[in-house]
Amino acid sequence: MKYLIKILLKSYLVIRFVAYYIIEMIKANLLIAADILSVNPKMTPGIVRIKLDVTSDQEILSLFNLLSMTPGSLSIDVSDDKKCIYVHGWNIDDVEKFKQEIKTNLEKRVLEIFR
Repeated sequence: MKYLIKILLKSYLVIRFVAYYIIEMIKANLLIAADILSVNPKMTPGIVRIKLDVTSDQEILSLFNLLSMTPGSLSIDVSDDKKCIYVHGWNIDDVEKFKQEIKTNLEKRVLEIFR
């Protein structure tokens, strides 16, 4: 019974994550399309170093790939000690806000699924 509850909880978390990620993908696509089609694009690209809470190779790889699949961001590298990730962002107005969005939204959800 305990095992069944754990499987159901993980299934719920995965379904919730997929729904969240699809919505984020749509929003990112719309923002980039609007920026590309605008007369005066407000693009402020940059590379940001983000400290990681994910620790296992599987968690790091998942976060790395999810960031790269999201329009407007590209994972560049993981530090040798696997404690930081370097991400290129299409439009980074506020570096701390950019980092916080990745930490509280994407990384937090990756941790929920894998732990």
